[in-house]
Amino acid sequence: MKTLLDTKQLDITLQRLTHQLIENHTRFEDTVLIGIQPRGVLLSDRIATLLKGITKQNIPYGKLDITFYRDDVHQGNDMHVPSQTDIPFSIEDKNVVLVDDVLHTGRTIRSAMDALIDYGRPKSVELLVLIDRRFSRELPIQPDYVGQTVDTIITQKVKVYWKEKDKKDEVVLID
Repeated sequence: MKTLLDTKQLDITLQRLTHQLIENHTRFEDTVLIGIQPRGVLLSDRIATLLKGITKQNIPYGKLDITFYRDDVHQGNDMHVPSQTDIPFSIEDKNVVLVDDVLHTGRTIRSAMDALIDYGRPKSVELLVLIDRRFSRELPIQPDYVGQTVDTIITQKVKVYWKEKDKKDEVVLID
């Protein structure tokens, strides 16, 4: 196991990602933030809090469950337990920033974009990820905002620990 980001490095990375959003969206008047359930929400909670602290604005923030949009929902014996979708605003003609913790194959993001269409037609969709596993992509999906890019092999896993859920902040690479 190798630490990719410790608590301090994770804090710095979150600050940088938040400032990049501010640079690109300035006033956030037509921008919404949507975290992908379950683990992208832990990242988007942090980003939303940092954005509010810096900009002093209430940026529309939602949570998206993609369970039944996944292309593997009917495969295997695993029971998929859905999380809650909470998008209390229209995304019609909005700039949507999708947030997830790790970008691996791209299938989760494809599912999220399918699910988003049920809530309106956005003007644009951007992707913010904490970790980009760039050489494992199966679909042509690339992030707009990246905390860290990690080159991994197929047998390795990237695990993001959040103190709200896991009692510590850390990103590790597991062989």
